[in-house]
Amino acid sequence: MAKFTVSDYLLLRLEQIGIKHIFGVAGDYNMEFLDYIVNHNGIELIPTCNELNASYAADGYGRINGVAALVTTFGVGELSAINGVAGAYAEHVPVVAITGAPATKIQALGSLVHHTLGTGDFSIFARMYQQVTVAQAYLTNENATTEIDRVLGICLLKKLPVYISIPMDVALAEVSAPSDFFISPVFQSDGATIAKIVDVCVNILEKASQPVILADIGVARYHLHEQLRKLLTATGYPYATMNMGKGLLEETHPQFIGIYNGAASEESVRKRIEQADCVLSIGALMTDFNTGKFSAKLDPSQTIEVHGDYVKIKHALYNNVAMADVLSALSQRLQHRDHETLYFKSATENLDAGFIEPIVGGSSAPITQQYFWHGFAHFLQEDDIIVAETGTCLFGASIVPLPKGATFVGQVLWGSIGYSVGSLLGCAIAASQRRSILLVGDGSFQMTAQELSTILRHNLKPIIFLINNDGYTIERDIHGERMPYNDIQPWNYHQLPKVFAGNAWAIKVSTESQLDKALQTAQENRDQLVFIEVVMDKMDSPEVLLKMLQQ
Repeated sequence: MAKFTVSDYLLLRLEQIGIKHIFGVAGDYNMEFLDYIVNHNGIELIPTCNELNASYAADGYGRINGVAALVTTFGVGELSAINGVAGAYAEHVPVVAITGAPATKIQALGSLVHHTLGTGDFSIFARMYQQVTVAQAYLTNENATTEIDRVLGICLLKKLPVYISIPMDVALAEVSAPSDFFISPVFQSDGATIAKIVDVCVNILEKASQPVILADIGVARYHLHEQLRKLLTATGYPYATMNMGKGLLEETHPQFIGIYNGAASEESVRKRIEQADCVLSIGALMTDFNTGKFSAKLDPSQTIEVHGDYVKIKHALYNNVAMADVLSALSQRLQHRDHETLYFKSATENLDAGFIEPIVGGSSAPITQQYFWHGFAHFLQEDDIIVAETGTCLFGASIVPLPKGATFVGQVLWGSIGYSVGSLLGCAIAASQRRSILLVGDGSFQMTAQELSTILRHNLKPIIFLINNDGYTIERDIHGERMPYNDIQPWNYHQLPKVFAGNAWAIKVSTESQLDKALQTAQENRDQLVFIEVVMDKMDSPEVLLKMLQQ
């Protein structure tokens, strides 16, 4: 009977927490562990072009699947990936970052081996990861099983990345197979605190004449979409999301009023939120791009904040309470209000005309941001996954109403350009039965374009919209409209699928009528990757972006 090793144990535990794919790049310190992945029936290795893209793919996979993993080699590999792991930390995505390390004997001797700084210090890279992960494990023959279980539990509980260093010899060390199935830890609320909080919240909300719910990223990370829906059904309250929470529920929901982004919001949304006499804020992260460059005006004395493990009511802080428990209790206790008494119009009642009826018979006029987003809105279907790159794509897509079951993925806080290409790979792998769509600018695409080859390698069939606006348009809007650092070398983007020898339909469009025809073809084409290069003027930006930058 084959021996059961540390590698076997780690892979079994990863499989038990729901990971079916691991992204990564081979290196001589992790190759034997990679052999175990290849031979493990429940997990597939997805090799990527580089470690940075592997970390981006893991981030996307984690957002859809709930948890993800990547594997790199010591030093050069893990540092290439650290940007993406930091992004997962900033945006609260549970990712297991695994690094294959030199054998323990080599480390003990302080040998000056390759992929080190030549100092004999083998812990320096792990210390770097301490800053961007919530827990770390440095596996030995003695501690491997307990440490693996410990950090995986923290990863799932805190919704943040963790780091595992597995030396080459430890990966092959024999251990006992687990006798139990890994059970994800659940945060246990303090019963007395929950009861007190709910009493206070109900008292405040029942007295409010214009209460409103503001939902954000925390709802997504704790997978509480249905609990949010139950709360809305129970109360009848209007609700908005912030940019990081876009798409928590279908944006045609009758109680959805729109995206709140401070002064950059639609005026009706801004007024309804800021004039509310009680805002029930759920999982909100008050970052610059989530608040219209800090132009949000939420009165702390009229705000109830519900977070993953604490609640803040006005100026009082209550710890040791789970968001899920708070939402469930409020759904049971709060009285339902009729729509007419809450003074709001749904987002669908306030939509721009172009989002309501498709424009028929596009002309030979150049494609504008407005025309593109109106057409894109009608292109979307239920259950689509939309990955939007930082820049004009992220802000333009933020105003597009999402259909039922659609998921919106973007790095509103971390904002590492190029993220979306790797993230698309992760999203498409995590949910191959759903249609994945990428919105990426030309400048961002040039950062990580090679991962298109991995997408084609795995016969994935996403739809890619590349916005060719001749450089960094969002940066031009911020500073240096005509400066050379915002320029890039033009590429024949739509020809890249041929370079990667993949099964794809690709086209370049520059007029309204060409875009209309391309959208129709893409809608009908389910058998291959679709790549549409959309040419726009380099100074044409979404109105919502310009509005925010004015703050």
